[in-house]
Amino acid sequence: MNARATRRDAEEAGEAIATEPLAPAGACPVAAFQKMINGKYKLRIVWDLKDGPLRYSEVGTGLLRGLVGTREIAPRVLSRELKALTQSGLIVRKDYGLLPPKVDYRLSAKGRSFMPVIAAIRDWGHRHLDDEQSVQPRTVSKPRSPRK
Repeated sequence: MNARATRRDAEEAGEAIATEPLAPAGACPVAAFQKMINGKYKLRIVWDLKDGPLRYSEVGTGLLRGLVGTREIAPRVLSRELKALTQSGLIVRKDYGLLPPKVDYRLSAKGRSFMPVIAAIRDWGHRHLDDEQSVQPRTVSKPRSPRK
């Protein structure tokens, strides 16, 4: 059995996959964590997968909920974020090997262990950011005086 088949079997069984470390041994864990989740949509993708597997288009649609002024997420960006999350071991990509292609994404054990962290970030945001956003003063531009 080759390494590819072994990895696929482990993914289908929902087992954690060994991935390359994001930072060398002895590196700051906060910096390594930041590197792992750095990206425009990574936290939102992981959070959206908490309720179960989603297909590619469902992940993209879920990211548009709650955003003002955003009409579309570039497929290249979404693919890059999903690939990085898969490589970091937070999510698992399951390819059903069908035509037309059917692929879904789900949380790995490592990703599920990350849910309390994201929930804490969400709770902090509810406590501290909701009030700030509603009371932020609006900037009013002053009329410009004519140049002499």
